[in-house]
Amino acid sequence: MLKDVTFGQYYPGNSLLHKTDPRIKMIILIEYLVIVLAATTEIAALVSLSFTLFLITVSGIRFSVLIKSVKPLIFVLVFTAVINLFFTKADTRPLVDFYFITIYKEGIKTAVMMLLRLVSLVLGTSVLISFTTSPLELTDAIESLLSPLKAIKVPVHEFAMMMSIALRFIPTLIEETNKIISAQKARCADFESGNILKRVKSLIPILIPLFVSSI
Repeated sequence: MLKDVTFGQYYPGNSLLHKTDPRIKMIILIEYLVIVLAATTEIAALVSLSFTLFLITVSGIRFSVLIKSVKPLIFVLVFTAVINLFFTKADTRPLVDFYFITIYKEGIKTAVMMLLRLVSLVLGTSVLISFTTSPLELTDAIESLLSPLKAIKVPVHEFAMMMSIALRFIPTLIEETNKIISAQKARCADFESGNILKRVKSLIPILIPLFVSSI
């Protein structure tokens, strides 16, 4: 069920991105996020997408791993695209006007732009931080960048360690969740049939053991 989730996992390698100082990668990430989020035109979107492809190329990460990092967000991507496609209004003539369904050229453009931005954000963040930076390097980088805040008594070391541990235990929690799901299925638990309310109730036998195991 969650085997394809790769977020939070580190993939050792000898690529240029693996060898780059983690502090530089975090600074690049901040600039990258600003560029992607500020991309409101087709040219800006293509530039951000090109930079994303460049990061993927120099990282040496397999394409199958990158696809897995996006798969858990498919519902969010589709939902976002549908919302922008059907609810974006314009003064021009609609391309589709059938009963309550109205689609404008601007709606298609907005939906595509939003998809590109979301996919770029996920892939860029994963490649720069998760896949090519070990938890220890990430902790040291965060602590080093935030070290000036020590002057005002901010617990920088504890904050960096907390973020690192949170990222480090994402794969562990996913593995534990898979074990619990397998155990519940062996007891004839059903997580896929029924209405939404029934599916939500079926998650209780998973969440409680996972919470206890996490503690």
